[in-house]
Amino acid sequence: MLSVQYVTDSKGKPLYVQLPIKEFEKLLADAEELADIAAYKKAKKKPGKAISFNEAFAQIDYLMR
Repeated sequence: MLSVQYVTDSKGKPLYVQLPIKEFEKLLADAEELADIAAYKKAKKKPGKAISFNEAFAQIDYLMR
């Protein structure tokens, strides 16, 4: 469970949220994982030729030079 604290204005309207850094980092990691899953599903829908893991990394290495 998240340990959330709300920062409000003088009328009690929530403006910000504070949470421990570890919980924030976990939320970021979870969001990144969900984005990866969504990107994978989107890529699976596109037609194309599959390449090996090693070939993919070779292409990435080439592009990073």
